Amino acid sequence: MRTSHTSAGGRHSSTRALERTGPVFRNQRAWWLALAASLIVGSIGVFIDLAEDVTTSDHITVVDLQWANWLHSHAVPALTHVMLTVSTLHDMLSMSILTLLLAIFLAWRRERDWLLGLMLVVPGGMLLNTLFKFVFARARPHFTDPIVILTSYSFPSGHVAGSTLFYGFVAAWLIGHTYSAARQIATVTGALLMVILVAASRMYLGAHFFSDVLAAFFEGLAWLGICLVGIHLIRGHKATSAQEMQ
Repeated sequence: MRTSHTSAGGRHSSTRALERTGPVFRNQRAWWLALAASLIVGSIGVFIDLAEDVTTSDHITVVDLQWANWLHSHAVPALTHVMLTVSTLHDMLSMSILTLLLAIFLAWRRERDWLLGLMLVVPGGMLLNTLFKFVFARARPHFTDPIVILTSYSFPSGHVAGSTLFYGFVAAWLIGHTYSAARQIATVTGALLMVILVAASRMYLGAHFFSDVLAAFFEGLAWLGICLVGIHLIRGHKATSAQEMQ
């Protein structure tokens, strides 16, 4: 009887602790969702502004030409080789292989929510990027002596969208599996640097204008945010259901 009384007391103590921390957790969750929503809306707004400026040949198109011509005139063989390598490692085939390997890893760990999120983030985001390319149908930069020759549309950049989606998802997964603020900051910084490197390679090679890569980044960021919020809500709903069943 004494053991049963202690067990019951422990359960009541746990319940009271959960009730005390519940409102704090819900408030933190609400703040994070509000922040994510703000980032999503802001990213969509920037993308729309860039798309409008490109469509109406606004001032940014002049900046695009200036940047493109400057980078092309300052190309050197050694750097060109590096940028070609970076670009190749982030083309459609390479990103598909990386996504498949990550999917296998998540399936092995039985992280079904994250696996579903990955399938929505990368393939779904790249499909959206392809749709935008046909909607805006922007020609790529043109040079008399091009480094690369491409016949597809330019706006927004598929390489940058793909890297934003993939590295952003990896960063989100890593952040979700560590409580170290230093590691979280390092993870986000590393992901951003990889995206910037890919964007720089595409502009350097003359495959894209500055506005192409910038729009692709915010497009990818918005889609990534939408999918991650969806994952968060699904996981939260499952956790709440599990607590109610106990």
